[in-house]
Amino acid sequence: MSRSATSYLAVLVGAVCVYFLAYALPFGPERTVRNDIIQGVLIGFGLAFVVAQAVARIRARKVNGWITMVGLGVPGNGMVLRAAHAQYFPGPVNVPEEAMYWWANEDGSGRPLDGRHAYVMHFPPGGLPPNAAFWSLTMGDAHNRFVPNPIDRYSVSDRSGLVPNGDGSVDVYIRSTAPAGHEANWLPAPAGPFLLWLRVYVPGPSVLDGSYTVPPVVRVPGDRA
Repeated sequence: MSRSATSYLAVLVGAVCVYFLAYALPFGPERTVRNDIIQGVLIGFGLAFVVAQAVARIRARKVNGWITMVGLGVPGNGMVLRAAHAQYFPGPVNVPEEAMYWWANEDGSGRPLDGRHAYVMHFPPGGLPPNAAFWSLTMGDAHNRFVPNPIDRYSVSDRSGLVPNGDGSVDVYIRSTAPAGHEANWLPAPAGPFLLWLRVYVPGPSVLDGSYTVPPVVRVPGDRA
């Protein structure tokens, strides 16, 4: 379910809960044990869903189109935070010191990622994700599944042989067709909507303190993949 659809559902569920609490319970038909149990279960479920959505929106961070949530795997997190994670950030749960994750289905301008267009993700000199293990950028279709492609490449990383530019920066080319002369830095995309995952294992201090910013995915003007 998309984030916008989830938002509409949260509003609808919240409105139904308010109706039951403000009108149906005190002024509705004669109350029975059976009806009270059914209504209690439904209202409890609805309120839990709405609260989890609210907490998720508070905890989620979105910068340059990339979404992350910090501290999800910290011991002692309660049910509400775990539920918020499951609904809004469908990623693995780790302590930040072990791994950090970001995902994006929009470019840096807020437009949906789509393989009909060509994109570039530019890491400035010294701007690759800092880590003490490794990092990877993974492609998935709109359902978060690997995308079949002619070179069987589903991610690029610090171990995939990325070729830096002359100034030490690194460009990752995200598109459905190979970029001439930049095949080593090509992350193949499907012909339609897709999403990206950035994973950083044993992240560096700038990731943990929030000062590291993931570069935006930029649509190449006038270029079709």
